[in-house]
Amino acid sequence: MTDENLCENCGFCSSVSRCPNVHCVGCLACYYACPYEAKIIVEDREERETIRITVDGVQQHVPERITIKEALKLSGYKIGIYPHEGEVQAPCGLGGCWSCMVIADGEPVRACITEVKDGMRIETDVGSTKPLRIIHGSEPHTVGGKATPWTEGRGGRYIEVAVWAAGCNLRCRSCQNYSVTYDNSSAALTPEEAARLVTYYRRRYGVRGMAISGGEPTLNKRWLIEYFRELKKLNPDKEARLHLDSNGTLLTPEYIDELVEAGVNNIGVEPKGLRLETFMDISGIGDRELAERYLKTSWEAAKYLIDNYKDKVYVGIGVPYNSEFMSFEELAQIGDRIASMDPEVQVCVLDYFPAFRRREMRRPSYYEMLRVKKTLNDASLKCVLVQTALGHIGP
Repeated sequence: MTDENLCENCGFCSSVSRCPNVHCVGCLACYYACPYEAKIIVEDREERETIRITVDGVQQHVPERITIKEALKLSGYKIGIYPHEGEVQAPCGLGGCWSCMVIADGEPVRACITEVKDGMRIETDVGSTKPLRIIHGSEPHTVGGKATPWTEGRGGRYIEVAVWAAGCNLRCRSCQNYSVTYDNSSAALTPEEAARLVTYYRRRYGVRGMAISGGEPTLNKRWLIEYFRELKKLNPDKEARLHLDSNGTLLTPEYIDELVEAGVNNIGVEPKGLRLETFMDISGIGDRELAERYLKTSWEAAKYLIDNYKDKVYVGIGVPYNSEFMSFEELAQIGDRIASMDPEVQVCVLDYFPAFRRREMRRPSYYEMLRVKKTLNDASLKCVLVQTALGHIGP
């Protein structure tokens, strides 16, 4: 429900994160998306009717007014977060990534936010249906992302074009791109449609780089792999940079192998902190066990890339910084950990600015970011770039 005392009538819940159902089904997409935390959870103790549905040809009885995802769980289906864990993967629960797509009464829908209805026929095998994803852009970039080689762009206006994928498995209170992350209402694209769009803008702006960021682009694995394969097919030249920026929380070694095989040659990973408490503070993940797994996976992804693909993939490591959630002591420890993997790897520090639910947070000053850079350089890192309010400072 909406707490009218907190609601600012910003329109976010009617234009960006929009409920597709007649009844509230407790998916919590609007609860996580509201910038002013005006959505509140009220426990519904009303009696519910039992309805009949058919899942993969088997009749099931489930309560009304729940999501298809919850109905599948009650029917014995395992819902996964990581790729290949569970019959249905639902990592974001926001509706933007389309990972949890099922076929309901002949139409592709998102299980995480769609209401189950009496008599509904659901099929979980979507292998013959094109994957979908909500995408923003494409737009030209003058700077690039975590894995954009810092030497690129000298003498030119733009250095790459980028798209942003909706949906995220984290709940960062200082989300820097929340209008994309929480978008569940825009039209979804197939991998081929997105690849053609990006290729068109690459040619229009005369750049080498084609990036995808988010949100978190790795949530929908089938979509992402097919997207990069198509992008590679449309851009076979050796100059083409196929660039992925990720929080790394789902990037297992097997996933990385498939991405590289699909043509990705720039990968940026952003572990959000070194200490678990810092990660939980930044990411908004309250489940300690899940947060620990996410953090471990992201750091292992960075190391796996450096150890196995340094000669084939340009690797960048992102570091979020704001004194609100990170001390210089932890920053130095992050520098030591990265240097132990490769002191030459490109490190990009993002100065997190006030946004989303941390609007009162102060943006780090230019001189504070110079100190950040020196701290990482003192940890023996050779290639440190820092983002500042006055522009980027290179190595």
